[in-house]
Amino acid sequence: MPIINLQIHRSLSTLSATADAVLADKALTLLKRHPYQLNSLSSEFTPEAAFNLLLKTQSDQTLTLKFLKWAQPQPFFTAKLKCLTLHILTKFKLYKSAQTLAQNLAVDLPRDDGNFVFSCLTETYHLCDSTSSSAVIDLVVKSYSHLNMIDKAVNIVNSAKVHGFMPGVLSYNAILDSVIRSGRNNWVKFAEEVYNEMGKSRVSPNVYTYNVLIRGFCGVGDLEMGLRFFGEMEKNNCLANVVTYNTLIDGYCKLGRIDDAFELLRDMGLKGIEPNLISYNVIINGLCREGRLKETKGILNEISRKGLVPDEVTYNTLLNGYCKEGNLHQALVLHAEMVRNGLSPNVVTYTSLINSMCKSGNLNRAMEFFDQMHVRGLRPNEKTYTTLIDGFSQHGFLDEAYRLLNEMTKKGFMPSIVTYNALIKGHCTGGRVEEAVGVLHGMARKGLAPDVVSYSTIISGFSRSQELDKAFDTKREMVEKGVSPDTITYSSLIHGLCEQRRITEACELFQEMLSRGMSPDEFTYTTLINAYCTEGDIPQALRLHDEMIQKGFLPDVVTYSVLINGLNKRARTMEAKKLLLKLFYDESVPSDVIYNTLIENCTNIEFQNVAALLKGFCMKGLMNEADRVFELMLQRNHMPNEAVYNIIIHGHSKVGNVQKAYDLYKKMVCSGFVPHTVTIIGLVKALHTAGMNEELSQVIENILRSCRLTDAELAKVLVEINHKEGNMDAVLNVLTEMAKDGLLPNSGRSTYGQLSEW
Repeated sequence: MPIINLQIHRSLSTLSATADAVLADKALTLLKRHPYQLNSLSSEFTPEAAFNLLLKTQSDQTLTLKFLKWAQPQPFFTAKLKCLTLHILTKFKLYKSAQTLAQNLAVDLPRDDGNFVFSCLTETYHLCDSTSSSAVIDLVVKSYSHLNMIDKAVNIVNSAKVHGFMPGVLSYNAILDSVIRSGRNNWVKFAEEVYNEMGKSRVSPNVYTYNVLIRGFCGVGDLEMGLRFFGEMEKNNCLANVVTYNTLIDGYCKLGRIDDAFELLRDMGLKGIEPNLISYNVIINGLCREGRLKETKGILNEISRKGLVPDEVTYNTLLNGYCKEGNLHQALVLHAEMVRNGLSPNVVTYTSLINSMCKSGNLNRAMEFFDQMHVRGLRPNEKTYTTLIDGFSQHGFLDEAYRLLNEMTKKGFMPSIVTYNALIKGHCTGGRVEEAVGVLHGMARKGLAPDVVSYSTIISGFSRSQELDKAFDTKREMVEKGVSPDTITYSSLIHGLCEQRRITEACELFQEMLSRGMSPDEFTYTTLINAYCTEGDIPQALRLHDEMIQKGFLPDVVTYSVLINGLNKRARTMEAKKLLLKLFYDESVPSDVIYNTLIENCTNIEFQNVAALLKGFCMKGLMNEADRVFELMLQRNHMPNEAVYNIIIHGHSKVGNVQKAYDLYKKMVCSGFVPHTVTIIGLVKALHTAGMNEELSQVIENILRSCRLTDAELAKVLVEINHKEGNMDAVLNVLTEMAKDGLLPNSGRSTYGQLSEW
């Protein structure tokens, strides 16, 4: 009986195989003559028949592709068939189609760890006449890696090695790229293991391998590891390409090491690798990050010399840089140039422009940019809306701020804590502190926990309005909610107490602040110094002044004004003058800080004392002292920049030292600097008043020569006509209007060098 059953089984198998072969031949005939009739076979077609047909057509690319187009969506197209197809497509070098099929295979088998697919690949490899086993393995591994199925990709590589197949560098590169992009835990260790495994398997890394590793390590700030692999490239005679250099240059820039980035850029040229636009864009971004925008002009000139054209990335980077620096005039010039060249600012750039306009109080222009975003098909994001809400709130237009808040939520953006803090600050700025408290409680109801900024803003509001009981109640509430007060919290309360002349309580709060490990800031010290000056306790005020310097806080113009006023009230005028010069003569500026750098960065805390010193002298008309500071700078070989020139020229013009102001103006222009509009107008007024007509003509000629914008043409004509007619009031009016409209050059390096010969 068993023998009879076995014979029956064999007979059925033979019949089935014969039937599949017949079906395959029938399909092949239709494929050659009437491919549109293949659908008539769909219901009876089997995986075996498809297998049979593919083996018969595997040398005919046209027939194979026609069949696959029909077969792939069919239910009989199994995983094993897909693996056979991968070998055939790879043999035809149709890698893109093969990769798409491999990704479909991976998605269709979510529970497979890679072993089943590998077994299908090996089985089908032996059935067809493909000799590209390594290429197929590489392609499948790459497909799994692209889908972030890293563990399955590694399993396939390991199985391939066990069965005598040798995965190539493409497999390892795909795994490395995927694991680095994924950012999975311990990716650094994993990537190093994969790299080491390449060495053990005698697979030589190529430039792509090294580029992936360098990008990964530089991306997390580990430049040293990136440089280590760069060194290994050279040791292994693997030539770096422009991508390698761009990645390392970006790594240097992100760490603020711009000079090293420049050195690497120059090294590219020496190695025969031409920098591309990305290379220069990376450098420009680094310079903008560090506030070194003046140096970007040299990069732009080099871009032009190389025949490259700035793209949207170039312009967007520069626009953001100028906006952050506060140079709105240059940002607007660049924006106009960008649009004129057919390039579009992105959402980040528009948000920067909107932010700059809001800070300058030009809310109408901010909304114009907001509308432009919609016209250009750009979708404002949460930061864009928050920027506008903050702008309108700070200028007292809370109704418009709330309208934007409603629009923001309708567009699907959830207001963040930053958004609500902007509204809180707006209410407090307008003296509506109770409404700000309402916003704070509303945040909590919506599941957003107020932070230290939220509470400190309200405390500051109550302190300014002299409602100190409510301010201290808010401090207690924030502590109960688990939010720790910061320096601003304490400084606001100390300021409120000092305003009520409760200096003992202010000092107790100051000591509490110190005991909690918080460092007072300039505002804290200046508040207490002012309080002691008001009480007539000058020694204590001077002690605090010395203490703040010892702790690394350099007094600003406000601190000095407070002390000078206090000393003057006590008839100690000479001591007030000595105090202003004290820091400069005692060389209290840290020796590791370059003097000129401090001047160029007047907003930096480290330099505010020097800027305030010069400005303080000029504001009070102490021009002899200002000149002594200026001369000392020259003696110490510290070349003044435009900030110093603008301050001292304006000071001399104001007090009537017109010849001195004019001489300094000539030096400034000869040094390649463009005077600020305020300086120019002040000097023009002074020269006209002093009757120095020849010098006046020279200054106006230089103004008009440096004013290149076409929008200024009419204004330039008006200036020329009125100057020739001797109507200086009209000249000054036109110059003032030009300054308001941004048509006169701001401070900075002249693009023309010396504007005139002296």
